[in-house]
Amino acid sequence: MLVHGAFADASCWSAVIGHLRAAGLAVVAPANPLRGLAHDAACLQALLDRAAGPVVLVGHGYGGAVITQAAACDGVLALCYVAAFGLDAGECVQDVLCRFAPTPMADATVTAVDRGGLRIRAERFAQVYAADLPPRTAHLLATAQRPIKAEALTERSGRPGWAWTPSWYAVATADRMLNPSAQRFMAQRMTATEHVLDASHAVVLSRPEAVAAMIREAVVQGMARDDGHGPAPAA
Repeated sequence: MLVHGAFADASCWSAVIGHLRAAGLAVVAPANPLRGLAHDAACLQALLDRAAGPVVLVGHGYGGAVITQAAACDGVLALCYVAAFGLDAGECVQDVLCRFAPTPMADATVTAVDRGGLRIRAERFAQVYAADLPPRTAHLLATAQRPIKAEALTERSGRPGWAWTPSWYAVATADRMLNPSAQRFMAQRMTATEHVLDASHAVVLSRPEAVAAMIREAVVQGMARDDGHGPAPAA
């Protein structure tokens, strides 16, 4: 189950989905409401409750915070973080952003008119979010971006699913949204299996084959721990 982050929608997973389906995995990429951590995690948990088999949860960016809180459901085999927020109990996204050197995001977001949502300024989007994508693709992403409510960045996380669930983390070393040092810190804190990728924050679009390979690794190892029972897992 693939959960997108802020300033994006589920279509960002399109290439990753192609690689996973080619490997025989069932894939679901729901819309993340981006309204607040508790609300977004509850929406994801409702989907998990209806899942037909074991699930590997994958989160990109803010989506990592959502899967961290939603992972208390039975049947979650593994967590995969892709340049994502793996929060600890009582922590918020803003805590992580402030703990490390500032990124261009500090002055790249503005408060939009639509109910206090945050966006990346269109003229800064390519530089900040998608520096390794073709300019036309970055422009389309900037135009189609979905705002995130400001409260989502300051809402405190609950018990972290990574504390009891095997985790993987793709560190994007050229990320200008989430400091790569913050990514490494979170990956090491959760004792995740790390995959280091030379990519921007748009790593799911610029390095889909590498992201899919990490997810497949998590599926295989998760199923091995689960003794291989049950249907093929969904990602």
